[in-house]
Order: sequence, then structure tokens, then C-alpha cells
Amino acid sequence: MPPVALAENGPLGLGLLNRFWLDWRDKCLANPQFQGWAARFPLTRRVARREARALFDLCAGFVYAQILATCVELDLFDALARQPASAETLAVRYDIPVHQMLMLLNAAASLRLLSRQHGTSFRLGPLGAALRGNPGIAAMVAHHRMFYADLADPVALLRGQVETRLGQFWPYRGSAGQSAAYSALMAASQPMVAHEVIAAYSFNRHRVIMDVGGGDGSFLRLLAPHAPELQFRLFDLPPVAACATQAFERGNLIGRAKAYGGDFTQDELPKGADIITLIRVLHDHPDELALHILKSARAALPPHGVLLLAEPMAGTKGAEPVGDAYFGFYLLAMGSGRARHPAEIIAMLAEAGFSAVHQIPTSQPMLTSIIIAHAIT
Repeated sequence: MPPVALAENGPLGLGLLNRFWLDWRDKCLANPQFQGWAARFPLTRRVARREARALFDLCAGFVYAQILATCVELDLFDALARQPASAETLAVRYDIPVHQMLMLLNAAASLRLLSRQHGTSFRLGPLGAALRGNPGIAAMVAHHRMFYADLADPVALLRGQVETRLGQFWPYRGSAGQSAAYSALMAASQPMVAHEVIAAYSFNRHRVIMDVGGGDGSFLRLLAPHAPELQFRLFDLPPVAACATQAFERGNLIGRAKAYGGDFTQDELPKGADIITLIRVLHDHPDELALHILKSARAALPPHGVLLLAEPMAGTKGAEPVGDAYFGFYLLAMGSGRARHPAEIIAMLAEAGFSAVHQIPTSQPMLTSIIIAHAIT
């Protein structure tokens, strides 16, 4: 049988047909007359309006983010959670002219961060209430000041022509003095991911867990009440490990938990754990170093030990912009790493010597996906 010619999306005939369809679609969508017709025609009106709104949201996204940042900086969500208030009352409280305060409140209400109550009074909206229940989101919003500064010239960023603030903030590239600030940010945002991991995987089957790159121990401290027999180990940079030791002491875990100081980009990982976790670690590093970390974890695990890897991943169905857009540029500004598709990570784990690698579901894959690998010889 003669070989079948292949195109980008299958056999040559199907590929040409698909290309013809996409070219025709793009030509129509770029045509103002077609846009006007689609916006009026009953069968296409809803789709046309939805796509127009999506395009506008892309253009206005930075403005929306700055409205959110303003609400966080003013601590507006906590203030309105205690008691709804009018624009006049809030204007006096925050020393902002009434007209501008009303503009902010209306803007936040349009984004569902706030909601209007009884005419001129405002209270929390559904998104504002949800954000208030997740302090990590507010911490990330405040942290985005650096990220947005790094994105001021995105073309220069893509060309590697700027020295980024995020790059200096990250402790593996920046100064040692940034370790505490970075650890504080990770600790604030860790519960969102930790709860997903704890709900998805049973740690009670293990004896000793070692969280590599575990920061101040936030994940292990959240895990403690769910696995009362589990012994805890943590490995991170020496200043970070010192913070973790203090946190373990404050949490009355010093008998169960021990922090090791070191650099996993260079040092061997301590042995003795039958499960190693990498929570939001691998995507921070380039491929060569990520593979080195996985090989180090494999060397530290006993036969039949388990590696649990949890982080946002590229190509996550329904959350594609999180991995491919947000983390793509965030990690670029940080100066290291990239969001990877699960298939890429699974292939790296196989190269590192792991087997029986599989993905397990989480309730919020936008926040994190989980891959389990076994150290089976």
C-alpha cells in the first residue's frame, strides 16, 4: 500500500479541507459587513455578542485587573464584609473624592466584585466574597505589581532585553534577602493548592513525606491533621528551611517535622521518605534542571516509593489560558521554567527512572493538576 500523505491535521485531503475552512472563517470574521450581519441574525447573534465581549475583555483586561488591585489595596472587601456602605461614607474613609469613589464602586460591581444594595449602598459581590475567603488570591494580586511592571514592554521581555523584577524576587535567581518575601507569598497562596492535593490523594498510606521546595512548610502543616501518623521532612534553601523550622515549632510539629537546608539544583536530597512531593516546583525550572530534580527525587526514594507532583499545567481543558498565557508569561518574567503539558512531564518522569506514572483528577484543575509516579525498579 502506498504511503498516505499527511498534513497538519490528518491525511492530505482532510488537511487541505480544514485549511480551506479556516481561511474562509478568518476572512469572514475579519469582514465588518459579516460582523454586522452576524450580530443581527437571530441564529448567530448570541455567539457574535459573546465573541465581541471576549475580544473587548482581552483589550480591557489590564483595566479590570487594576480595579481589582485597587480594591485589594484599599482593603475594600473586608470593609464591606463588616458592613455595607455608601460611596459618600467610603469616600471619607479612603480620602477619595465621591465621584471617583462611586466610579470605582460601579466598576467593581460591573465585575461582580461588589454589588449595589438599596440605591447608593454597596456590599460584597459573589467574586469579592470568594476572594475574601481565599487570602492567597489577594496576596497574588498585590504581588502582580512586579509582574505588570515586567510586562510594560512585552516585546522586550520576549527578546530577553529587560532585567525583570520578578527575576530578582525569585530566591533561586535573586538575592538571598528575597527568600523571606517569596516564602511569605507562597505560604499565602499555598492553601488553595494544598486543599486540592489533600482532597485528591490519601497520604495515610505512607510513613514519611518529604516536601522538596516546601517553603515555610505551609503544605505540610495543612496536611498534618489529615495524616496524624505521618512524619514530615522538608528540603529548601537554608534561609527558607530556617523559616520552616520556626513554623513547625509554632505549630507544635517539631517532634514530627524536620527541615533540611540545601539547594536541590546542586545537592543530593536526603533519603528516608517513602513519598516525595513537588508542589509548584517543577514549572519554575528549565527542562534540564527539572529533569535533574526528578532524577534526584528518584535517587532519594526507596523501591516502590512515590513521587507526587502538583502544579498548574499547560493545555488543561477548560483552563488553557492559565497555563499557556498566564504562567507562560509569568515564568518568562521570572526568568526560569515553563508550564508543561502533562504528557511532557510524564515523559520526563520516565526518563528520570519512574514507572507506573499517571495523572489523578482534582476538583479545580485550573489551580493544580496532579501526577503520581512510582520508583519501581
